[in-house]
Amino acid sequence: MTTVAFQGEHGAYSEEAIRQHFGAEVQTLPCRTFEEIFTAVEEGRADFGVLPVENAVAGSINKAYDLLLEHDLRVSGEIYLSVRHHLMAPKGTRMEDIRRVRSHPQALAQCEDYLARHGWHPEPWYDTAGSAKDLAADPQPGVAALASRLAAEIYGLEILDSDVQDLPWNITRFFVIGHQEAPLSPHSKTSLVFAVPHRPGALNRCLDEFARRGLNLTKLESRPRRNRPWQYVFYLDFEGHWQDPVCQEALVGLLSRAAFVKLLGSYPAAQEQTADETAS
Repeated sequence: MTTVAFQGEHGAYSEEAIRQHFGAEVQTLPCRTFEEIFTAVEEGRADFGVLPVENAVAGSINKAYDLLLEHDLRVSGEIYLSVRHHLMAPKGTRMEDIRRVRSHPQALAQCEDYLARHGWHPEPWYDTAGSAKDLAADPQPGVAALASRLAAEIYGLEILDSDVQDLPWNITRFFVIGHQEAPLSPHSKTSLVFAVPHRPGALNRCLDEFARRGLNLTKLESRPRRNRPWQYVFYLDFEGHWQDPVCQEALVGLLSRAAFVKLLGSYPAAQEQTADETAS
């Protein structure tokens, strides 16, 4: 059976993403940190890891991208998950009983208007699924949690209200990482990281290798190089697989112009969700 590592407790949104991608029968391995996901795959305790890299509301997850640069695992897939927060509490709790709501600070922020309308006090917790797990283990009067539907099922909590996030397009993008490389597919995407020489026009010349071949860039973002102060690397996604002839030409051109290039992987492009789809 395939084992997939993720960060968080059972019932985390990352585990929902795993089930969405691999199916409900997949075996999952909870990890305390992002670093432990990479270690679990590198040591063979997991076949793959699933790593959140970007959120439509909050932007890129910098720690994830730093680890992709530091490790040699390949990106072999991507997942778009519509993050839907649910209000849950021990069975028998009524909405009018609630006084405090626990969850990860980011989840609380994403439901800030909802909580304010009801006059509930937000109570930061270490993890969304962890807030559900701990509440189920130690029920307290007037306390509810914000977490996934999967967390409610796992820990036996009752969902009192659904889809309570303030914005309907709260979508998180995940990478599937492992030792394997994804095969060539008709609708692929490629992720890489590169640095440029410190001279005028260097970045423009690198990007021109894609533009003049008609390759569409879907992401371009700079990050500080952790081992070299005031120097930067660029994370780039483009449509196509590195084995496509035109993509190979662009990559050879990039190699001739960049200070260094690291190919993170080519993978089947996931279907991006729109605000209308997430609200339906």
